[in-house]
Amino acid sequence: MATRKKIGLIGAGNIGGELARLVANQELGDVVLFDIPAKENFAKGKALDLEQNSSVLGYDSSITGSSNWADLAGADVLIITAGIPRKPGQSRDDLVAINMPIIRDVANNAKKHCPNAFVIVISNPLDAMVYEYMRVVGAPKAKVVGMAGVLDSARFQLFLAREAGVSIKDVRAMVLGGHGDDMVPVLSMCTINGVPVTNFISKEKINAIIERTRKGGGEIVNLMGTSAYYAPASSAVAMAAAYLLDQKRLLPCATYLDGEYGYKDLFMGVPVIIGGNGVEKIIEVPLTEEEKGMLKKSAASVQSVLDVVKKG
Repeated sequence: MATRKKIGLIGAGNIGGELARLVANQELGDVVLFDIPAKENFAKGKALDLEQNSSVLGYDSSITGSSNWADLAGADVLIITAGIPRKPGQSRDDLVAINMPIIRDVANNAKKHCPNAFVIVISNPLDAMVYEYMRVVGAPKAKVVGMAGVLDSARFQLFLAREAGVSIKDVRAMVLGGHGDDMVPVLSMCTINGVPVTNFISKEKINAIIERTRKGGGEIVNLMGTSAYYAPASSAVAMAAAYLLDQKRLLPCATYLDGEYGYKDLFMGVPVIIGGNGVEKIIEVPLTEEEKGMLKKSAASVQSVLDVVKKG
């Protein structure tokens, strides 16, 4: 008899709540909204609110709140948002000392209760957090991925669509590299329904859009006082759906590189195919010399944070 999939959401804050809403509304599976014991009632209250919402919107997924890892046993997917979000004036890298013990605790518990889950890490600094998760759990690289490129590409697409005066539906763009200020918008592959974006927007304005994309998360932090959550949640759910529904989607994600693009033993954003087996293939796209240079700089930034993690 077929059973629903179980999706564990680690962290019941802003992103966790939006993740739960999206997962349930799309009926991808039943949801366990997990947080630390001090926030268990908060998680249970948010879960109850979302379950009551099902009567209005008509979804049948169950949503429960918990601080007990046993409730996550056998989860098919884990989406990890645990950790402290950025505040104004902080970089993602500033969070490494705060969030590293948190990701290690999550990884040790996941190893015990749901070692076979497909894991999507959102916590910052993203590229270091997802590396440490995989190291602690010992999970295969196909089953651990970081959410960054989908979100960064979405921001890039939006800004391009607004500047070009076209539908967001027709913009195709890809942002690679680390999830930080050195991320790499791949302009050579950016099109509006197949037509190069340079036919619509001047180089000067494109450069301004690239800079805004790189600072996109910080722009929201400065406005709201905390990190974005609607677009990050949607981005992670797109990745989860690709796995759960075996969609074979080509998405830019932080994945473990073992020689691809010339880099080894680090997680960095590159195009991958996500299907029912997880990260099924890494796609190596041709880059211009300028893009290769930007990717090299981005990789160096990722490595510098990773070196701190390895020493800790």
